[in-house]
Amino acid sequence: MAIIEPTRIDVQDPSNIKKYSSPLRLWHWLNLIVISGSLITVLINSTITDDNATSSLLKAELQKSGAAVNDEQTRSAAHALSDSVWVVHIYFGYALAALLAFRVILELFQLADQKFLRKIKSAYDQFNTIKKEREAARHEFTVKMIYAMFYLLLIVMVSTGLFLAFENAMVAYKSIRHSVKEVHGFCMYLILAFIVVHIIGVLLAERKYGSGIVSDMINGGREQN
Repeated sequence: MAIIEPTRIDVQDPSNIKKYSSPLRLWHWLNLIVISGSLITVLINSTITDDNATSSLLKAELQKSGAAVNDEQTRSAAHALSDSVWVVHIYFGYALAALLAFRVILELFQLADQKFLRKIKSAYDQFNTIKKEREAARHEFTVKMIYAMFYLLLIVMVSTGLFLAFENAMVAYKSIRHSVKEVHGFCMYLILAFIVVHIIGVLLAERKYGSGIVSDMINGGREQN
């Protein structure tokens, strides 16, 4: 059983499939949209609106039209353009922070058998105490720990992002700004890697066990026939 493949079967009750509450499903898809939007803004600013490339393009086009501009002016205009994209990135960051807070609150009010921490403990207990379905329990526990690392990455990503967004109010900690920015950027790559691995795992599981995992995250999961 591949480590990155999620399963539909409920480890606690193999006769049923996993259930997902409507708030959790909403969080999942909104999180996908927000993280995708955030990553797209980073991609745009590192390619299309890169200061060096954009300033060169602006200078060339303005000079073609007869305008007299210098490098400093075009760099300033290019920087303003990239800043406008970063503003959008910041708003996506606020949305991600709100979704993270929502997920924490949701964990407190989820049904007992749908709580993430309880699922981790259940998979661990199943693996340690039950010989039957031991491989399934081990796989479930491993997948849940990967998800736990994703949540930890989200916490670090949101915390460092808020620090950078409110850096003017964090003057006392200005000396660590560069380090915080480095951590924020590194977490972005790790989250991107998780998304890629998660999508590959879902696609592999859909082919291996039959379709249903994606639809379960849409309709909440139905009883097996």
